[in-house]
Amino acid sequence: MSLQKSGTIRVGIGGWTYAPWRGGVFYPDDLPQKNELAHASRVMTAIEINGSFYRAPTPAHFASWRDQTPEGFVFSVKAPRYTTQRRVLAEGADAVSGFVEGGVAELGTRLGPLLWQLAPSHRFDADDFAAFAALLPHKIGKQRLRHVIEARHASFHTPAFFTLLREHGLATVFTDSPDYPNFDEITADFVYLRQMCSEPQRATGYAPAALSALHRRATAWSKQGLDVFVYFINGAKERAPGAAQALLKKLAPG
Repeated sequence: MSLQKSGTIRVGIGGWTYAPWRGGVFYPDDLPQKNELAHASRVMTAIEINGSFYRAPTPAHFASWRDQTPEGFVFSVKAPRYTTQRRVLAEGADAVSGFVEGGVAELGTRLGPLLWQLAPSHRFDADDFAAFAALLPHKIGKQRLRHVIEARHASFHTPAFFTLLREHGLATVFTDSPDYPNFDEITADFVYLRQMCSEPQRATGYAPAALSALHRRATAWSKQGLDVFVYFINGAKERAPGAAQALLKKLAPG
């Protein structure tokens, strides 16, 4: 009988250019800003690119980021807002294909899930969401694509939403934010967490007990064969690197 292969757990932060991380907080005092991505990608195992929500990066940008990071590291990429911040999601076919075919494949083996963040005011419509889900390709060339949906309206907390996610092989964001619905349904072969409640008074962002609980959840999912992506974002953002490093320490073997 073959043993089930464990999934990979990756932990990181949102973006890498943030002034409060400089001056020894995360980046060394003498580190040139042009080297921040190279540094962060050798401390973290993943980064979620957030700036792409406001402006889609060029193929040259993606290629440069790929070349600055080590093998095994991955980027999640937030889709541009013009793909999802619309009343009728299904009308975004050209926007979706423009983004997916616009250079993200340049990341190659560094490419992690694509994050599609819906507007907080956007309500669940089964037909519209099904049509939108059908727009999301699962390959570009030979490159596999994974997609995660961040629905921010409580109306998505319905079995019909989870059924559609499973039918299309899409994941949903798990979050600890009190401002958005917290889904707890596994609908794909990976789990995607966006941790948003770090506290400024803690160097590690979260209390030890909270990090231990997160460690147990991630490890349990991995043992089920699921890949796990954990990003520390928002809250006290200056503490995000400390939180990610603390969780990575718990996950380290030995």
